[in-house]
Amino acid sequence: MSLRAEVFTIFPDLVRTWCQASLLGKAWRSGALDIAVHDLRAGAAGPHRSVDDSPFGGGAGMVLAPEPVFAAVEAALPRRPLYLMGPGGRRFDQAMAHELAAGGGFSLLCGRYEGVDQRVADHLVDGELSVGDYVLAGGEAAAVVVLEAVGRLVPGVMGNSSSAAEESFAEGLLEYPQYTRPADFRGWSVPEVLVSGHHQRVAAWRRAASLARTLQRRPDLIAARGGLTQAEKALLAEHGFDQVT
Repeated sequence: MSLRAEVFTIFPDLVRTWCQASLLGKAWRSGALDIAVHDLRAGAAGPHRSVDDSPFGGGAGMVLAPEPVFAAVEAALPRRPLYLMGPGGRRFDQAMAHELAAGGGFSLLCGRYEGVDQRVADHLVDGELSVGDYVLAGGEAAAVVVLEAVGRLVPGVMGNSSSAAEESFAEGLLEYPQYTRPADFRGWSVPEVLVSGHHQRVAAWRRAASLARTLQRRPDLIAARGGLTQAEKALLAEHGFDQVT
């Protein structure tokens, strides 16, 4: 069964172009992902299909008007929940990516200009979603981030199903360092354990390296897990990472 994802935007070609490439495109063509991109201008009236207007109260820029947005969404009857992409929404993270991937479908509404009429947020969407504490020119890039993160978790999208389980944030940790050939490059050697052929030792080193990298770069993730267990501290020490604790 495929995952249904719908995107509402005034730049449908921008979103479609990204979604047709790489892993998303392959999954879309295979049917593992069912992606629909809707043009908000389809809900606009008049010869110019205008979707924006000046804000009440004055101020710079334009605001995405409610009429075309409501019309486009109501005509499409998209899969719910429908999220408005915006900096004030719920923070999107790996846990939410799993939540959306398991839900069967969802939709995203991309804002533009100085924002979207508040009545859209109050009466049309099911919530707001943010990909970070920064401002973008529009919600399209943010929507693609969500599609990428969610899409790769859908069964059948990734060639190796174990990849998603081992990468960053899968267990609240950053992923361990990766290496490939040659084993020695300009005097920089791959850790010896990785070329040992001993799978259990490799797995233990990777776990320790993942813990160490997270401690160094994202200690907040370790704190969110309740700190290190005694077994994890011992594992770090065993593999020479005890200096980062």
